[in-house]
Amino acid sequence: MATAKKVKLQRGSPDMGIFSVEVSVGRIYGGPLTTVPATVDTGAVDSMFPASLLTGLDVAPIERRGYFVDDGREVEYDVGMALINIDGREWHCPVIFGPENQYLLGATTLEIFNLVVDPTVGELLPRKVYVRPI
Repeated sequence: MATAKKVKLQRGSPDMGIFSVEVSVGRIYGGPLTTVPATVDTGAVDSMFPASLLTGLDVAPIERRGYFVDDGREVEYDVGMALINIDGREWHCPVIFGPENQYLLGATTLEIFNLVVDPTVGELLPRKVYVRPI
């Protein structure tokens, strides 16, 4: 079983608290993976990649969902499942078929990978998971 480890983030503009990490995205039932830099956005629920990228990788939309954006508008996007690889670990994650140049790693993907963001050092860290015996 692969163990989660620290993943070094790439700091964006020094004026902003933006981080990115390289992820690979592909079809969950096999096929090529494409590596892209994705902005880590803990305020976004689902991860978002350009619809053209996902379609080109044969990732299929499953349904259409409404999302609220920062300016208060509600928008609709197609949503599907993709294979996401972060630092050698792979999981099936929901992805939004977004506009061009939108590469976001959202909270759901971070939860699936058991990762948390440490913005002070620019790393994704393994999340400690506690269980309670019954």
